[in-house]
Amino acid sequence: MADDLPPPDASELPEKISFLTTFGEEKCPEADNADEIVVCATAPEGDRYRIPKDLRQGEDEPASSQSWASAVESLDEEARTMRPNSCSVVGTGGFTGCTQAMLREWFAARRGKSAAN
Repeated sequence: MADDLPPPDASELPEKISFLTTFGEEKCPEADNADEIVVCATAPEGDRYRIPKDLRQGEDEPASSQSWASAVESLDEEARTMRPNSCSVVGTGGFTGCTQAMLREWFAARRGKSAAN
């Protein structure tokens, strides 16, 4: 039946549409005039001063469940590529560790070969 109706012209559409969020027991405000539509969503009172869920960043691991030593170790690993002797193209002096990395791999392969004999 709605398909049989002609589409409304621009003069019949409301002039203003307001989308609001109310918290707790607040009531949705009434429209000021007939040319306004007010749409309300209700949220719990505890969410009044919180950042909206779609804007919050995900929490990987709460800080209280991670030891200080492991937090420092993970930060060291993240920054390792920026330090000298890291054999990395990132950071100043990162290339200086390439020879050391090659020697470490060579000694590890040599130890593995001698342990197999």
